[in-house]
Amino acid sequence: MRIAVGTNNPVKVNAAENVFSSVFGDVTVDGINVPSGVPSQPFGNDTVKGAMNRAKNAYESGRYDYGVGIEAGLFDIEGYVIDVQYCAIFDGQWTTIGCGSGFEYPSLVLDEVLSGKEVGEVMSKFTGIDDLGKKMGAIGYLSNGMLDRTRLTEQSVFMALIPRMNKELYKH
Repeated sequence: MRIAVGTNNPVKVNAAENVFSSVFGDVTVDGINVPSGVPSQPFGNDTVKGAMNRAKNAYESGRYDYGVGIEAGLFDIEGYVIDVQYCAIFDGQWTTIGCGSGFEYPSLVLDEVLSGKEVGEVMSKFTGIDDLGKKMGAIGYLSNGMLDRTRLTEQSVFMALIPRMNKELYKH
């Protein structure tokens, strides 16, 4: 089985490979940089659109069984701004979607993000860790290493695979 993940970010590629191999066994996973079609720091539904666009663009980039798009974005939920990762999986006909756990940022980070900066840029400045999003991620830092970005991303990939694991229960 061949899978294209619509990014070169090693955390997202590894997360997809971990989940697909645990569900399907032997897989080949390629990270391919494709456009998301949404702002680099997505808010709300742009996060889901970005994941869907990446999945479709990754699938169409070569001869793959699945295209996977993973996008992290911010959602305003009753006045709380929550970071949530979404995953979309596209097989040429059917798109499935899942998301992982959400978490809040400290206000000093959020204030800069809401003024137009990207979370990764602000968190790297705040922590002093370059390319934090390609390592433990903000969640790794904020959770004192108890949960890292790979494990958080795996949640969204797994949730997007659930309909494919139970095709008879899902119409498509």
